[in-house]
Amino acid sequence: MPWNAPSAWTLGRARGPRGMPLLAQPPGLPSPPPHDAQDSCSMRCGALDSPCSCHPTCSGLGTCCLDFRDFCLEILPYSGSMMGGKDFVVRHFKVSSPTDTSVICRFKESIQTLGHVDSSGQVHCVSPLLYESGRVPFTVSLDNGHSFPRAGTWLAVHPNKVSMTEKSELVNETRWQYYGTADTSGNLSLTWHVEALPTQTVTIELWGYEETGLPYSQEWTAKWSYLYPLATHIPNSGSFTFTPKPAPPSYQRWQVGALRIIDSKNYAGQKDVQALWTNDHALAWHRSDDFREDPVAWARTQCQAWEELEDQLPNFLEELPDCPCTLTQAWADSGRFFVSLPSGRTDYGCDMEQGSVCTYHPGAVHCVLGPGWGLGTGYTQLLTADSSSGSTPNRGHDWGAPPFLTPPRVPGMFHWLYDVLSFYYCCLWAPDCPHYMQRWPSNDCPNYWPLRLASAFGDPHFVTFDGTNFTFVGCGDYVLLEAVLTDLRVQARAQPGRMSNGTQTRGTGLTAVAVRLANGTRGLEVLLNQEVLSFAEQSWMGLKGMFLSVAARDRVSIMLASGAGLEVSMQGPFLSVSVLLPEKFLTHTHGLLGTLNNDPTDNFTLRSGRVLPPGSSPQELFLFGADWAVHNASSLLTYDSWFLVHNFLYQPKHDPTFEPLFTSETTLNPSQAQEAAKLCGDDHFCNFDVVATGSLSTGNATRVAHQLHQRRMRSLQPVVSCGWLAPPPSGQKEGNRYLAGSTIYFHCDNGYSLAGAETSTCQADGTWSSPTPECQPGRSYAVLLGIIFGGLAVVAAVVLIYVLLRRRKGNM
Repeated sequence: MPWNAPSAWTLGRARGPRGMPLLAQPPGLPSPPPHDAQDSCSMRCGALDSPCSCHPTCSGLGTCCLDFRDFCLEILPYSGSMMGGKDFVVRHFKVSSPTDTSVICRFKESIQTLGHVDSSGQVHCVSPLLYESGRVPFTVSLDNGHSFPRAGTWLAVHPNKVSMTEKSELVNETRWQYYGTADTSGNLSLTWHVEALPTQTVTIELWGYEETGLPYSQEWTAKWSYLYPLATHIPNSGSFTFTPKPAPPSYQRWQVGALRIIDSKNYAGQKDVQALWTNDHALAWHRSDDFREDPVAWARTQCQAWEELEDQLPNFLEELPDCPCTLTQAWADSGRFFVSLPSGRTDYGCDMEQGSVCTYHPGAVHCVLGPGWGLGTGYTQLLTADSSSGSTPNRGHDWGAPPFLTPPRVPGMFHWLYDVLSFYYCCLWAPDCPHYMQRWPSNDCPNYWPLRLASAFGDPHFVTFDGTNFTFVGCGDYVLLEAVLTDLRVQARAQPGRMSNGTQTRGTGLTAVAVRLANGTRGLEVLLNQEVLSFAEQSWMGLKGMFLSVAARDRVSIMLASGAGLEVSMQGPFLSVSVLLPEKFLTHTHGLLGTLNNDPTDNFTLRSGRVLPPGSSPQELFLFGADWAVHNASSLLTYDSWFLVHNFLYQPKHDPTFEPLFTSETTLNPSQAQEAAKLCGDDHFCNFDVVATGSLSTGNATRVAHQLHQRRMRSLQPVVSCGWLAPPPSGQKEGNRYLAGSTIYFHCDNGYSLAGAETSTCQADGTWSSPTPECQPGRSYAVLLGIIFGGLAVVAAVVLIYVLLRRRKGNM
C-alpha cells in the first residue's frame, strides 16, 4: 500500500464463515455499546476513542454508537459528475419537521450548497460544480449553518465517465465540433432522459471554460462561467433541436464549453441546482461569422497563435516516460498505461475491444493512454514523423492530478485547452498538421524498459521479481513487499481452506491483500481506510495517489503515482496478486516477493539480512515466510469482525500452531494421481494444490493463475528497437516498424538517383544495418532503363507497322 497517499485499502474476506459464533472479546477492545450509551457520533465520524465507536469497522464488530447512522452519513447515489447538479439523499435518518428545517451542505469545508427536506422527511443535498474528481468530504447542517455535525463522502466523477442516463447527449457530437467548416451546417440536436430531471419545463444554457492569468504562475486560474441561454421555458420533452447562430463578440473568447439543462423555475446561470450536463466540447457551433466565412484561414491563425504560446511555455516532453514498443508490452504494463481506456471521450474511441473507429488516428487499431499524473501521452505505435495518425504527447492529462483545482491539473479541461483544441486548429479545421506533429513528436521506445513482475497465487505459491519459485503455506498476515524508496507496502492474509466435507486443509491461500473475498458473494470487496467502497455506480475511481478500477467484480487493478501497479483477482477459492514495479525500485524491495536486483540467489532474505540459499528445504522456506509476518504497529489489514480480531489482531501474526503441508509430503492415490496428471501436466503448483485441498477445481484455478503470470512475463520481455529512421531528402521510405528484424526500403523522387543501400534492417544490437541513403540529382538507373526500353518499344512498333504495310501492299 502506498503510504505516500493518506489512504489505505484492503481487498478480501473480512468476516469468518457465516454462522460462526462471536468469540470472547480480546482485552483492549471496546464492548458493544449499552442501550443507554450517552456517547454520540456528532462530529466524531471515524473516531474510536470512546465507549462506543464511530469508526467504519464498528458495524461488523457491533460497537457502533446508537446514533452512528444519523451522523456518519450514507448517501444514495454516492457519485455524480464533477460539474455538479446531482441531487442525492442522505439515508437512514429523517427530519420530523420538514418545513422548519434549513439544510446546508458543505463540501471540502468551503463550498456550500442549499439542501432541502422532501415531504417524507428525507434530507437532500445537491452536488456543486467542482474542479476535481475523486472522493470529496462533505458535512451537513440542519441549523442554518451554525454547526455541521454530520459527515459523509461524495464521489466526484470525470464528466465523460458518468452514465448516459445522468447527462444530456449531443447528437452526432463530431458534427457539433465541426459546425461551420466545409459541408457542416443545418440543425443541431441534443437529447436527455426526462426522468433524470423531474420538471415540466427546462432551460438550456451554454457554459464556457477558460483559464486566466499567466500560465504556470500563481495567478493562473480555472473558471467555468455561465454565458447565455439557448432556450428558456421549453417543455421537458427529452430533446431539443436548433439552428446555431454566431454568438456576440463578447462570448467569442470561450473556445470550449458544455451545455446545462435546469428546471425553468431557477434563474439563468443559478449555481448548485439540479442539472444535466453535456460533454465538454469545442464550441465551433457558436463561432463568429469570420470563422464560418473562411474556417481554414481562421483555424490557421489559431494554430499559429498556439505555436507562439508554446514557445513561451516550459518544455514538458523530457518529462514524459518512454512508450512501450508493442501493444503486448503496453497491455502488460498496467502500472503505467491504460489499454482499455476508462474516460469515454471521443478521442478515446480508438479501442479494438469495442470495435470502434480511430477517428483521430486513421490507420491505427488501438490507442493506449499513458500515466495519469498530470502529464500524459496517447500511444498508437504510429509515430508522428511517419503519419499524422501517430500518437502525440499531452501537456495535461485528461484525468488531471492531485491536488486538482488549478491548472494544469483540472481534469479534462486543461487537456482540452492545451492539447485537444490545438489539434482541431492545426489538423482538423486546417491542413497544417505537420506544424502540430513537428512540435509534439511521438515518444519512441528504444529506451523503454518493461516493468518487473512478481506474483502470489494458489495455496499460496510465489514467483519473485527475479524469477524464483517457491511455496509458503503459512497462516497469518504477511509482508509481500516493502520498498523504502516510496514507502510502498503490500501485505496479504493467508487462511486455511476447507475440504468438500468441511474439514480444514493443511494448505492456505490468500484471502486479503491490503485489496478481500467478500463474505457470501462471488465478488471482491474493496475497502479504503477500512471503509467498504461501492462500485455499483462507478467501476473506476481516481483516488489520492492511485487510480483504481474493478472489472466484472473479480479483478481489481491499481495504478500508483510511483509507476508501480497491482492487480488482484479471484482465482478459485483464493486471491491471486500480481505486483509490477519500474526499474527505479531495483535494490529497494524486501518481503516474500524477494529482492529486486536481478540476482535470484538472495531472494530468501530475512528481516535480519541473513540470506537463505536458493536450494533451501521447504521447512527452511517456511521459516523464511514466517519471518515476514506483519507487525501489529504497521498492519494495513482490516479487522472488522470478531473472528478476525480474535484470530489475527490479538494472536501472533504468524500462527505457530498451524501444521502446513510441505511439498515433500504430497502423495495421491493412483486414481487421484491420474486425474491430477491429466489436469496439471508438469505444473507442480497445480499438482500440489490438488493434494493440499483434495480439489481438482482449486488445482485448475492455480494452473490458470500460473499461466497468466507466465503469459504476462513473456509480454514484459524487453524488445529491441533501433529507433526512428528518417527518409532521404528528395526521397521516400516504405515501412514504419523499427523493431529487430524490420526492414525499411528507400526510393528517390523523379530526377534523383539513390546513393547508398536501398534497404536497412534493424539488427539485434539495436542498430540499423545501413544509414539513410542520399538522393542525388540525376536520372536514376531505373529511369534510364525505362527510356531505353521505351525507345526499343517505339522502334519495335515502327518495324511492326512497316511489316504490316508491306504485307498489305503484297496483297493489293
